[in-house]
Amino acid sequence: MTVRLMNPALTRTTARFALLPLLLALQSCSQAPLATPTAQPPVLAAKATPAAPDTAAIQLNQVGYLPGGSKWAVLRDVKAEFFTLVDAASGREVFRGPLGAAQHWEPAQEAVRLADFSALRAPGRYRLQVAGVPPSAPFVIAADAYTALNAAALKFFYFNRASIALDAAHAGTWERPEGHPDDHVLVHASAAGPGRPEGTVISAPKGWYDAGDYNKYIVNSGITVYTLLAAWEHYPAFFKAQNLNIPESGNGLPDVLDEALWNLEWMLAMQDPADGGVYHKLTDKGFDGIVMPHAARHDRYVVMKTTAATLDFAAAMAQASRVFAAFESQRPGLSARMLAASRRAWDWAQANPKVIYRQPADIHTGGYDDDKLDDEFNWAAAELYITTHDDRFWQAMRAPAAKPEVPGWATVEALAWVSLAQHRATLGPKADRPLIEGHILALANDIVTRWERSPYRVGMRTQDFIWGSNAVALNQALMLIQGYRLDGDRRKLDAAQAALDFVLGRHPTGYAMVTGFGTRSPLHPHHRPSGAMPQLPPVPGMIVGGPHPGRGDDCKAPYPSQAPAKAYLDDLCSYTTNEIAINWNAPLVYVSAALSALTPAP
Repeated sequence: MTVRLMNPALTRTTARFALLPLLLALQSCSQAPLATPTAQPPVLAAKATPAAPDTAAIQLNQVGYLPGGSKWAVLRDVKAEFFTLVDAASGREVFRGPLGAAQHWEPAQEAVRLADFSALRAPGRYRLQVAGVPPSAPFVIAADAYTALNAAALKFFYFNRASIALDAAHAGTWERPEGHPDDHVLVHASAAGPGRPEGTVISAPKGWYDAGDYNKYIVNSGITVYTLLAAWEHYPAFFKAQNLNIPESGNGLPDVLDEALWNLEWMLAMQDPADGGVYHKLTDKGFDGIVMPHAARHDRYVVMKTTAATLDFAAAMAQASRVFAAFESQRPGLSARMLAASRRAWDWAQANPKVIYRQPADIHTGGYDDDKLDDEFNWAAAELYITTHDDRFWQAMRAPAAKPEVPGWATVEALAWVSLAQHRATLGPKADRPLIEGHILALANDIVTRWERSPYRVGMRTQDFIWGSNAVALNQALMLIQGYRLDGDRRKLDAAQAALDFVLGRHPTGYAMVTGFGTRSPLHPHHRPSGAMPQLPPVPGMIVGGPHPGRGDDCKAPYPSQAPAKAYLDDLCSYTTNEIAINWNAPLVYVSAALSALTPAP
């Protein structure tokens, strides 16, 4: 979470880049066996020219579609009555269908028409055409359409590591020196306690830079680590074959777990050994300028212990304990250490149930302050119940709302029910399975109903275009997928696919919102390493926040539109729409893996 300290003069001079730099960083970052060249999303290699497709005229998933998945495109209102799909190389027509009636979609403040070509399942490279409209960008239909995307989205976390030099062998073009060793961190006055008075020096290395800034926050790390570990728990076969080409690749742990462990080990260092409470964040006193990590050399502090941070820590550690229990030979004692840390954190939160984060006067970085804690208590209790089988944790869960909200860093109730549903077959007799399933299905059914009624065929409403709206869409997809896993209702899978389509180019802005992917993707994300290397394309695989009409940034350039679904600016200064964040990338990893694993083959 970043604010201020922009450098409007710092812009990227290159308009579009070829595929080579991306391949340097993603070498070996695909499922084994490697995809054939024709199966790779060819739009990755596209270079913008004056004749580049108008990606806003026909809006579709610029990365591609799965053969057995739903496939939709959106156009603004046109006079034509049908659309065609042609082979991108030969121009031969392969599919023809009627355009849907024009309907007004309020978030974009315009009338749109739908083109449904779900019936086309043959792998290939295509364009969509409509009379009177420029042809679409090329796209693929392929069984491995999201393989490279998933690998890049996950490898983003490697690129955002603290306390390590990124070498050319693993980072390619984006190699950089080590930044923030975090082995000399000061205890802030707000965090002082017995045994650790103000000014005490502690060591808390590793972890991920949270977003566009260089600070590390437990609350946001909690949901991020959870989502990556859940992806592993739900789809282990998908990740077992993956080689991200990170330094730990080949060490006996799946790469997704190695990457999660980089952050979990930092989190463990954020627990006060005296009492089990967890510091809210490790931070500078203010945000750094647009510099590389090694050039940011301010004092670092751990700030305040809070109930939210401690409960998020307890939940993530309980989950991680059961995941790493299967890898005892690779990491002896780690699972037990994590569970012990989780229990101590739980005990601290029971004794300190309402310690809300309040920003100290001399600290000016992200707050992640949350004063509604029932959801954190429920999530921590659920994870501890699943891992320990101790009925006291089930009984500790507080009466939930009628249905959980779409998950976010401040709304984690749904994570409890997702985990309980995943492990429902092994829960004790006191667990209420119909209640567990009912909470997930209530939320999933609500989203799928909105999707069915939406003129744009997406679950997003005007009020969903908040800071990080792209992650709202992806977390909606995550919950739709949980519903599909419970009841097999194909509408939920199709609605989840629609959410992924939305962030990959079937979007009113015409952008595929992930750096390095699609015909038109962000070139100027609010991400300090990318901003400090303007001669290079941005680090690949990062999803930006997306449209947010609230603005609030320092950009002098006007936004192209103030319509909620279009209020987006691809500029370094736009931290309200173009920042990146670990908790936004995690559901991109989850959803792209889930759809790849769950979508039935034709």
